[in-house]
Amino acid sequence: MSLFDWFANRRKDGPISQERQEREIADGLWSKCEACGVMTYTKDLKANQFVCVECGHHHRVFSDDRIHQLIDQGTWQPMNAQVQPQDPLKFRDRKAYSDRLRDMQTRTQLTDAVQTGTGKLDNLPLGLGVMDFRFMGGSMGSVVGEKLTRLIEHSTAAGLPVVIVCASGGARMQEGMLSLMQMAKISGALERHRTAGLLYIPVLSHPTTGGVTASFAMLGDIIVAEPQALIAFAGRRVIEQTVREKLPDDFQSAEYLLKHGFVDVIVPRTELNSTLAKLIRLHQPVPSSPLKPLHTVSNHHVAIT
Repeated sequence: MSLFDWFANRRKDGPISQERQEREIADGLWSKCEACGVMTYTKDLKANQFVCVECGHHHRVFSDDRIHQLIDQGTWQPMNAQVQPQDPLKFRDRKAYSDRLRDMQTRTQLTDAVQTGTGKLDNLPLGLGVMDFRFMGGSMGSVVGEKLTRLIEHSTAAGLPVVIVCASGGARMQEGMLSLMQMAKISGALERHRTAGLLYIPVLSHPTTGGVTASFAMLGDIIVAEPQALIAFAGRRVIEQTVREKLPDDFQSAEYLLKHGFVDVIVPRTELNSTLAKLIRLHQPVPSSPLKPLHTVSNHHVAIT
């Protein structure tokens, strides 16, 4: 028996432990669908924009991947990436807020829970904000409010449509009233954007809740949601205890909100880029053209073409 055969037989005879199995699939090559349990090659899942090819479940997407999915290559220009969160209240629970911020920044390589910038979507210029749920649950603190407000104000001045991809647990409790003030600040900037006759489209992904839902997530000219996204203000249990009624199983889902008129359209992620491009093109202002000059020939007016 050769040495190769001896090792081959030993490998067949040896029991495969659960630890060994987990180690073999825990290297990031495969991803398990949370909905149907199907194992998918991670590269295939990423190529399908993190939508399960078997059941259509939309896996959570973070800001870098979302920007890559929506923005034409080489056109992304980040804005206000240097804006840093502070801890004016010196907030502390089980851990100091300043320590949480440092940990999140190290883990995510983000300064806060949103990325903003300008770019082109299918060759259409726009301002884009993308919230990232990895950073403290996408909570809305002062930096999120400031960056989104600056994005909207820049887009208003430049005559650009704005798209904000929402993914948030709501206002950031560690900043108290300062966090809640961002709702009014962003809403005010959006009103000036609307007055200028410019388009704003929020994209509600899973989850969109709390103060984000109560402000800029629901102020769009056209409100787009992803399939099965959780969209809510208060939690389901809080509402049931308040109204003392059992809520429907699909309550606070994107489909339930579409049925009851709170969102305008549900768009699968694989169709989001093309859908946004169509909506932006349809709502672009039509340039006013001057009347064509007339040329008189034998008492007849002929338009010069």
